[in-house]
Formats: sequence, structure tokens, C-alpha cells
Amino acid sequence: MNGSTAVADNYLSHGRGFRSWFFTLDHKRIGVMYLASIFFFLILGGFFAMLIRTELLTPGRTIMDADTYNQVFTLHGAVMIFLFIIPGIPAAFGNFVLPVMLGAKDVAFPRLNLLSYHLYVVGAIFSVVSILLGAVDTGWTFYTPYSTTTHTSVVSMTLGAFILGFSSIFTGINFIVTIHRMRPPGMSWNRLPLFLWALYSTAIIQVLATPVLGITLLLLIVERLLGIGIFDPALGGDPVLYQHFFWFYSHPAVYIMILPAMGVMSELISVFSRKHIFGYKAIAYSSVAIAVLSFLVWGHHMFTSGQSDLGNMIFSALTFSVAIPSAIKVFNWLATMYKGSIRLDTPMLYALSFLLLFGIGGLTGLFLGALATDVHLHDTYFVVAHFHYTMMGGVLIAFLGAMHYWWPKMFGRMYSEKAGRLAAFLVFVGFNLTFFSQFVMGSQGMPRRYYNYLDRFQPYHVLSTIGAYVLAVAFVVLAGNLIHSLFRGRKAPANPWGSATLEWMCASPPPHDNFAEPPEAGDPYDLEHLVYDESIGGYVPRTAREGA
Repeated sequence: MNGSTAVADNYLSHGRGFRSWFFTLDHKRIGVMYLASIFFFLILGGFFAMLIRTELLTPGRTIMDADTYNQVFTLHGAVMIFLFIIPGIPAAFGNFVLPVMLGAKDVAFPRLNLLSYHLYVVGAIFSVVSILLGAVDTGWTFYTPYSTTTHTSVVSMTLGAFILGFSSIFTGINFIVTIHRMRPPGMSWNRLPLFLWALYSTAIIQVLATPVLGITLLLLIVERLLGIGIFDPALGGDPVLYQHFFWFYSHPAVYIMILPAMGVMSELISVFSRKHIFGYKAIAYSSVAIAVLSFLVWGHHMFTSGQSDLGNMIFSALTFSVAIPSAIKVFNWLATMYKGSIRLDTPMLYALSFLLLFGIGGLTGLFLGALATDVHLHDTYFVVAHFHYTMMGGVLIAFLGAMHYWWPKMFGRMYSEKAGRLAAFLVFVGFNLTFFSQFVMGSQGMPRRYYNYLDRFQPYHVLSTIGAYVLAVAFVVLAGNLIHSLFRGRKAPANPWGSATLEWMCASPPPHDNFAEPPEAGDPYDLEHLVYDESIGGYVPRTAREGA
């Protein structure tokens, strides 16, 4: 590895024009297109969130009527879940990084990879069109029987989600085969980077669970279009059956979202603590354990839906079991940081935010897994706060950490650390202002999804809305910093952070074919052989430095 060498024919300059991008088979370009698309939908979902928080600033009408409010919060959930959080880290960073981390030229099936992206675009178009035709007002869960009777565009929106499911399945198949078949010499399963372990576990869930959602949404469409009674009790159907099908996918989907985020954390904590990861095998195997257990806990979403007492007890016990592998990861991350040389660069600030926010999200989940407290807290703002601390405090924060970590590799430019740290601080403050107050009002009985509320809840809503505005400012700073770096940022060295995984052994941005020859893989967390070279502002192998 030459720490400073940039190549003229990198993947960004290899071909120009719309066709060279939209029909490319290069996994890196597909990853960048996913990143741009996903970031667009993050902004769109965030815009809907701002409308919701502004409306809830006062009881009664503030800026919209009740029907419009129902549509806006449905769109916020559907856009964020199906177009941002689920594909976020695997599709954008997984596509870009996975083959390079393996020292390979591409994924196992490049054409299938391109088809996955095109399906994502088609599914997104269906979703956007449904907004224009008559935005859905069912909530992002599309619960029956209301979703079979409402006059909004349920069919086109669910068809969009159905198509997005195929995109997710194809990506999962590609990742599984690539990791099995394309590991370089020296990379045994026990030397696989933990981010790839996380992607592998995620891919298993994507392949096995997503078809259940696809079939469920297809049955919903058939019921609406043909009037065949499946879920609607007026037609002889069973709405609780829909909930079983929906949550059998959607709870594992939570781990489709969070497992890649945990993989990002393992990379960031080790690199920015300048220490070998603690408990490598425990972290790797806990990813697989989470994937397996995730299929067994869907019933905890239905404690109040009329399940038997025995069923509720079993699902409650199984729900607590998921906490074990999650806690193993957190313990090992903390042990990695212990006596480490911690560097508070922007990616590490997001990693520390993740630890605190995901910790709160996980611990508050215990109250929802326990039968006695879940009945009280069900359908309140406590659930909203728990969900956002887990998903947004976990996945979004890790997504931002990953973006700042791999940005120099993807685009060959360094961003302003000062502005990056400011944005990370504002994200942390804005997030807690927005959602912590929701724990309080939820525990006091404020129902979720309500358009109107009692006056005594207004101070909490005002605080939450102010936090949302702070978050909006943070994203403006974040986006401005990254966009500015593309034009004015310092050129990035090959390895600015001092990581030992293979993607940092090629130039920034990577060449079109990644590596001229397959590299030999070593321990991905042995950082001792890397030293900082001030002349290039990055890390190089100790042997290269001594030989220079």
C-alpha cells in the first residue's frame, strides 16, 4: 500500500454520462447511487417529520387538518422505513465496501446487483406516485381492516413496498454468495471483518423473512381489488392473521436495520480506540444469534391483540432473550475502548452517540417486553420514543458515522472535522430534545398518532418540536460540510484513520477494478503495524515507513 498515491483512472472518472452510471455494473457506483437515493428519501422523510412536529406544537389545528395529518405521519413512516432505514447501510455502504473489504473486484453477481438498484428505483417511483394519487392514511403498518376499506392509494403504496422487497432479497443473495465464495487468501471466517459478519447475518434475514411480507402485501392487494375475504372480517377474513404475517417479517426487519449498524460500530470503536477489537468471536457469533432469535419474537407486538396468556408469556420470554447477544456486543465495545487511545474524530462521536442512545432504546424495550408494563404503555408515545431511540438513535446515527468514516474512501476528499463535530453535537442534542420528552408524556398516557391532545401535554410537545428544529439545523450543517468537501476538501490519503481492513489498502477513491492483484488478508483489527505519516496526513505500514 502506498499511503498517498491516487490513481488517475478511479471508479469516479471511469466513464462519464448518465448511462455510464445508471447502467453500470461497478459495485462502487451502484453503492454511490444508493447513497444519493437513500439520502434523498431521508430528507423527504425528515420533511414529513417536521410537518408532524410543527402541527403538534399546539393542541387542535396548527398548520393542517386531521385527515392530512394522518396522511403525513403515514408517509413519514413508510418513506423512512422502506426507502431509508431498511436499505440504508447494507445497500449504500455494503455495496461499496463489501467487495473491497474482501479484496475482490466486484460482488458475485454484478448484473443482479444492478437489477436490485433498478427495482429500488421502480419501488420508490410507485411510492411517490401513490403520494400524488392520494397519500395513504393507514400508518406504515397498513393494518387491516382499515387498509382494505380506505379510499387512499393503498394498492400502489403496498405494490411499491412489494417491489422494494425483491430488491432487498436480491441484495441479500448477492452478499451471501460473495462472502462465501470470494474471500481472499488468508481471510478465514475468523478473520472476516465484523462489518461483513453483520452484513452476512442481515442477508440471511433478508432472504428468509422478506418473502413473508411480500406475500402478505400481495394478499392485501388481492383482497382490495377482488373482494376475496382474507383479512377483512366483513368478508369472512381475520385481521389478526394480518398482524401475525406482518410482524413475522417486520420484527426481523428491525434487525435488518440494526445489525449493519452494529457492524459499523465494531469498525469505528476499534479504529478510533487504536485497539484490537475485544471479543471478536463473541461479537461475530452474536450477530448470527440475533438473526436467528429475531424470527421468534414477533408476538410481542400483539400482547393486546387477543393472544392466549401462554402465548404472551412465551413471546415475552423470547423477547428478553434477544437482549443477551445485543448486550454482548455492547460489553465488548466498551471493553475495546477501555485503556484505548480514543480519538474523538467525527465518526467516533457518532459511535459514542450510538452507544448512549441505543443503550436507552434497548433498556426501555425491557418495559415493552414485560407483559404487565406493556399493556399500560401500548400505543403511547413511550413506544414512539423507544422505537426512535432504537432505530434513529441506532441506525441513523450509525449511518451518519459510516458516511463520515468511508466518505474519504468513496470520494477521495476530507471534510472539515470542525464542522463535522459541530453537526454531530447538534444531532445528539436535537435528538434527545425531540424524543426523551416523549418517554415522559407516553408514560403519562399520551396516545401515539393522535392529532389532538390535552393541554397538559403541550410543554412536552413544544420541547419535542424545538428538538426537531435543532435536528434540521444539524442536517443542514452536515450536508453543507460534506458537499463543500467535494469541491474544496483536502485530498484524502489511502488510509486516513489507520484501519487494517482491506478497503484502506487501495487508493482513495478506489481504482475501477479495486486491486490489480488480490491482496493477502491478515488480522483486520491488528493496528500495531500501522503508523501515522504526517507528510500525507494518513497511516502507512510500519515497514513502508522504515524503508522510506
